[in-house]
Amino acid sequence: MTETTAARRKTIVLLDGGVGQELYRRSARSAAPLWSVQVMMDEPALVAAVHLDFIEAGARIVTVNTYTATPPRLDREGIADKFGALHDAALDAAEAARESSGEAVRIAGCLPPLVGSYRPDLTPPEDECLAHYRRIVAVQADRVDLFLCETMLSAAEARAATTAARESGKPVWTALSVNDADGTVLRSGEGVTQGAQAAVDAGADAVLINCSSPEAVATALPRLSGIGVPFGAYANGFVSIGALQPGGTVDVLEAREDLDPAAYAGHAMGWVAAGAAIVGGCCEIGPGHIAALGQRLAADGHEIAAAP
Repeated sequence: MTETTAARRKTIVLLDGGVGQELYRRSARSAAPLWSVQVMMDEPALVAAVHLDFIEAGARIVTVNTYTATPPRLDREGIADKFGALHDAALDAAEAARESSGEAVRIAGCLPPLVGSYRPDLTPPEDECLAHYRRIVAVQADRVDLFLCETMLSAAEARAATTAARESGKPVWTALSVNDADGTVLRSGEGVTQGAQAAVDAGADAVLINCSSPEAVATALPRLSGIGVPFGAYANGFVSIGALQPGGTVDVLEAREDLDPAAYAGHAMGWVAAGAAIVGGCCEIGPGHIAALGQRLAADGHEIAAAP
């Protein structure tokens, strides 16, 4: 091994992939507005099985399946009273998968967009966001190892989620979603650097780009290189997110045909070359993609770990 080769080798955190879309793909039931949470209600064993498959593929972080279990979404569907039970079930599934795997895996709590993905115009005022996120943190904090604020659409949303998570005393990673046509801006139109700085100022220990096209991720990542904390990415595999509306079902979205495991791993290795210390997958990125990425990382001599 040359000195130059050794210098290129890094410790990389390998996240899981898109649990919600994987559940939708495997479920025997039709798509529903509550998406992955509906599967958890109807087929709870399937959630633990998907987590386990991602772990066996090499992921060392699994995120609890509560992306759609926010107070506003549950209230919209008339099941606000199930908030606690749904979060408990999601935590149970993640813990069961970790125990079954026997691997050194960390569980990430999930702080998602409160009303709908990709629609910053529907985000509640920041004080309301903070109150909702604090409620989610309260039911997850004792059973997770870190918090992942993901698919943050604006600087204000990122700030509220990160603030609530930081109050738990656990590590906080904040992931921003960018415009697929212009990776320099968030879904809100604010600059990526503005969103990242808001997250860091609120206490984020790492900043990521997620639930955006791999190409947009590649554009956004250089804007994270000077923020002073580790950064990373996990992209989605949708052709377009335009058809999905709040309260809609994921069957309206189409998966790209050019993002097989090898192709996705190629994109992600480009992110690693650009300085990313945390990589994984979002919607439409399954265990096969994560396995291929893990193999590429290992082949390049990187160490896969559960912390950067």
